[in-house]
Amino acid sequence: MRMSELARRSAVPVPTIKYYLREGLLPPGTPTSATQASYGEAHLERLRLIRVLREVGQVPVAAVGAVLAAIDDPGLALPGVLALAHHALGPPPPAGPDEAHRTARTAVLEFIAARGWQVDPAAPSVDVLAAALAALRRVHGPCGPEVFTPYAAAAERIAREELATIDPAAGPGDTVAQIVVGTVVFEQALLALRRLAEEHYSGERFGRPRQPG
Repeated sequence: MRMSELARRSAVPVPTIKYYLREGLLPPGTPTSATQASYGEAHLERLRLIRVLREVGQVPVAAVGAVLAAIDDPGLALPGVLALAHHALGPPPPAGPDEAHRTARTAVLEFIAARGWQVDPAAPSVDVLAAALAALRRVHGPCGPEVFTPYAAAAERIAREELATIDPAAGPGDTVAQIVVGTVVFEQALLALRRLAEEHYSGERFGRPRQPG
């Protein structure tokens, strides 16, 4: 297909497609003349993945490139590719973490190890969890990462169910693409559902506000 059709089918404007080509996020098409190229279904699928990462996940272009590079690297085993992809999704580690963050990070790593999770200690999510624990300590005083136990248990169930739907026979690239898209989309959905559920159950416990009229 020509670029104009690729733009129509992907809902990505031609100037944006050209930008992705310049940045190496999208592989070049097959030249058909000095100024034209042909694009295939692989380009369409790649554009759809980039759209999810950029528009739903708000992932920076540089991080999108890192995710795509991990997906395309034939030398990486699937767990390594997935770890690199998740790390690229961020967020970036805090600049110059203070003593409170370092102490919380140590506690978080011990909490993760106690649950039997084998993860990279450098994973950005470790720092996110440490920042959350440090914030709780500032607000509520001394507390340990065991406050996250109900969330960790829920996360385990969600992770198992999500990964059970993935077909590894599809190949490493497709498998990681499915997982990355699921991470970006369903993390947004999980946040929204949690807030909606709290609105509902807070009404049950504390009473619902009287509706006007």
